[in-house]
Amino acid sequence: MINGEHTPVRTKPWNFGLHSTEEFGELEKELVLGVIDKKRVFRYSGGDRAQSEAYRLEELYRSRTGANHALALNAGTSALVTALIGAGIGPGDEVIVPAYTYIATAAAVLIARAVPVIVEIDDSLTLDPKAFEAAITPYTKAVIPVHMRGVPCRMDEIMTIANKHGLIVIEDVAQANGGSYKGKPLGSFGRAGCFSFQQYKLVTAGEGGMLVTNDDTVYARANIYHDSAFVYWDQNVANSHPPFPGENYRLSEINAALALAQSQRIDELIVKLQQIKQTITAGIEDLSQIRLQTIPDSEGDVSYSLVFYLPTAEQAQAFSARLAKEGIPNGTINNNGFADRHIYKNWSYVMEKRGASEHDTPWNCQSYKGNVSYSPDMCPKSLDWLNRAIGIGLHQRMTEEDCQDVIQAIRVTAASM
Repeated sequence: MINGEHTPVRTKPWNFGLHSTEEFGELEKELVLGVIDKKRVFRYSGGDRAQSEAYRLEELYRSRTGANHALALNAGTSALVTALIGAGIGPGDEVIVPAYTYIATAAAVLIARAVPVIVEIDDSLTLDPKAFEAAITPYTKAVIPVHMRGVPCRMDEIMTIANKHGLIVIEDVAQANGGSYKGKPLGSFGRAGCFSFQQYKLVTAGEGGMLVTNDDTVYARANIYHDSAFVYWDQNVANSHPPFPGENYRLSEINAALALAQSQRIDELIVKLQQIKQTITAGIEDLSQIRLQTIPDSEGDVSYSLVFYLPTAEQAQAFSARLAKEGIPNGTINNNGFADRHIYKNWSYVMEKRGASEHDTPWNCQSYKGNVSYSPDMCPKSLDWLNRAIGIGLHQRMTEEDCQDVIQAIRVTAASM
C-alpha cells in the first residue's frame, strides 16, 4: 500500500516491441544491401537462380518443412489463394474454415470463387474436428485448419477425417511459423502449407508469404497462378502444365532478403518463447479460478501467446481489468468492443454474402448447388470460449523477473476474484 492505495505487482513499463522487427540486425542489413549492390530487385533478372534471394528463401523452407516444393509470394493471403487454385478448388466448391481466424482465410476462399463454410473451434482456439466432420456436404472440397496464436491444430484427427472423406487439407500457418505437431513441421501435413511474413508475424519481410507442397500438380498450377506470365520466363519453361490466367503475386528480392534473414532465427526465438511460457504456466497451473488453454502439442507451440479462461464472460472482463491494474497488459478476445476481424461474426462481407460483383458471387454462381447460411450467433461454442478468454502476449526479450511479475499479477488477481 502507498498512501492507502494498492501497489501494483508491476510498476515498470512493459516495453516489448514486435517479435520480428525487434530482431532486425546486421544480417538483415547485409542481405538487403546485397540486393541493392547486385541491382537485382526482381527475382527473374538474369539467369542465375543462385543469385535470387527469393530462390534461397524457398530453399530454406523446403529444408525446414521437408517439402518437395516451395513458392515465395507477396503475402500470406496470396499464398492461401494460390494454394487453393493450385489444388483445383473453385466455383461450386465449399471450403471449411474455423470461426476464429483472420478474415483473410475466408477471403482467400472467396477469391478462389469457392464458398467458405464456418465451423466451431474448441478450447484450443483451433478447428474442432467434430464440428469439421459434421459440416461436410457433397460440395465440400477442402478444409483449412488454422494454427492460431502459434498453437498447432489437432492434426491427427483433422487428417483422419479429411482422408476418410477425400478432402484436401491446406494449412494456414500464418500465425505459427516454426511450430510443429508431434515432431512434424506445421505446413507439412496437408496438400499445401501457407505462411505469412507480414510485420506482426514471428518472421517478417514487411509483407510476404510462402507456399510449400509435395504435390507436383499443385506446385505447377501455383506457379502459373502467382505470375500471369510465369510460363514465358526463361527459367520456367520446364513447366509443362497448360497455362491459364493468373495474378502477379511475386515476392520482390528486397522482401525476400528480409524474410531470409529473419527465417534463420526462428528456432532460436521459439526456444526462448517456449521457456518463457513454460515458466509462467508452471507458476499458475494450480489456480482453480482459471483454466489454461488446451494445447494439442505443447512441444510444437510457438508460445508467443498465453491464453486462459474464466468461468463467465463477466468474470473475464473483471479479471482482465484487474490484471491490467497490476501492471500486466492483456486483453479479452470477444468483448463487443473493437470488432476483431479474427472472429467470424465480424467478417461483414462474408456474413452478408457480398462479393466484388453484385450479380455474380461464389454463393449465387451457377456452379454452386449448396446452400450455406451465416449468422452472428452460428458458432455459439466458439463465442463462449472467446468470451471467456484472456490473452497475454509473450516476447522473447522477457526476463525471469518479467515472468515472475506475470505469475504474481495473475495470482494476486485470482485471489481477489
